[in-house]
Amino acid sequence: MTIELERVYLNLTIEIRSIITMYYFEFGKDYVFSGESHDFWEMVYVDKGEVEVLADTTRHILKQGSLIFHKPNEFHSFTATHGRAPNVIVITFDCYSKAMGQFENRVFQLQDEERNLLAQIIEEGANTFVFPFKYPLIRKENSLIGSEQLLKNYLEMFLIILLRKKTHQENDQTLSFLPKEKDELQLVTAIIRFLEERLEFQISLTEISHHFHVAKTKLKDLFAKHTGKSIKEYFMLMKIEKAKVSIREDVHNFTEISRRLGFSSVHYFSKAFKRVCGMSPSEYAKSVKARSRIETVE
Repeated sequence: MTIELERVYLNLTIEIRSIITMYYFEFGKDYVFSGESHDFWEMVYVDKGEVEVLADTTRHILKQGSLIFHKPNEFHSFTATHGRAPNVIVITFDCYSKAMGQFENRVFQLQDEERNLLAQIIEEGANTFVFPFKYPLIRKENSLIGSEQLLKNYLEMFLIILLRKKTHQENDQTLSFLPKEKDELQLVTAIIRFLEERLEFQISLTEISHHFHVAKTKLKDLFAKHTGKSIKEYFMLMKIEKAKVSIREDVHNFTEISRRLGFSSVHYFSKAFKRVCGMSPSEYAKSVKARSRIETVE
């Protein structure tokens, strides 16, 4: 005997139909985007630095951690400000869900939960499409199973979490961290802040252990658990990211950058930079200038 049961068809608040572009831009200090409009949604997140955004006739200053949405057919442009080279994430997509209207003319300041989810979106994008991203997006031939669906799901989750934040409907029970995990994450965050304040030095695990009164073995395990990297590797990536910003802002030469970031020599700095970025500091500087010229012409 066949039993017929009533189905509950789920109401979808946000449904992403398609993705047009994904970018992680590293702009120079004088970057100017003259502007455009298009018939799909765009969200712009400032990962580092600061930009001034024009949305139709309204101007916004977006600092690190800020995100803005541009609705379809809204003219928008942005420029780097105060001579600081910004890192910007831009994602454009089609979505016809009524709830998207709540993002119009909105600027959000992201917290850890939203930033982590945005990082997952970019990571899953790199699993789905050839990285660095270009237009049009090119699917990877051997992408991980379900990568496109996960990308769609992560982006929809991100938007729904922002909607809840906007309407003050979230509550503490929605957080995924148990108290112990919160404590661990706070420690890792404090270590990252400690490293960020000491980029001009060479820091040992022993120093970090003494500063935080935590055993070295526990430090290594917790840091790897929450970042996927060793403290040494993470510290080097932070130095190189700082070097990339300095190169784009064009204030210091390579020798000065090397010294200011605690490298023993400019030769060692160049080797470390190439190992992380796949190009030398001079090649990176040329690529930034060439990219700026191309984008200005466009």
